[in-house]
Amino acid sequence: MRKIFLFGTMKHKCYQGMTFRPYITGSQITERIKELAARITSEYAGRTPLFLCVLNGAAPFAVDLFRACEDIDAELTFVRLKSYEGTGSTGVVKQVMGLSENLEGRDVILVEDIIDTGNTMVRLLADLNALKPASIRIATLLFKPAALVHPELKPDYVGFEIPKKFIIGYGLDIDGLARNLNDIYILDEESC
Repeated sequence: MRKIFLFGTMKHKCYQGMTFRPYITGSQITERIKELAARITSEYAGRTPLFLCVLNGAAPFAVDLFRACEDIDAELTFVRLKSYEGTGSTGVVKQVMGLSENLEGRDVILVEDIIDTGNTMVRLLADLNALKPASIRIATLLFKPAALVHPELKPDYVGFEIPKKFIIGYGLDIDGLARNLNDIYILDEESC
């Protein structure tokens, strides 16, 4: 788990009248993914885990993490859930696109962009455990422990621990925008 630090070379971004300041660079993300991949590669040597990406936000992280685990055999698939609108969680998890793979007896690495309240992950874990996988481990790029309402939820692989603030970039969006930013930005107190 890494703490984040600020830096001053990047420009602020504006979306929907809100200002977002630079928070984590793309190069910091890349370096951390390599570290997580090294752990996963070591722990799954001789096995073929299924990386299960939660769309849409986790797609960049899942693909980069999956590719960084090139020294093991692995598979990648996707599921889509939704619980956010605007800058906040709706509190209701809606499954939008389901899973077609048979998980029984499989080692699953559930890949998420961010664990905030944990509502999405708790719902998804319950659904996946009913499919009788051999194991489920959680990889999340970002983790907000101060926002977590499910203390029993403990991610196995955490890229960065962040404060309870809204962020965008590298897959994370604000109403569909900003997912394509290479860096991660955090909501600033200033407005555009």
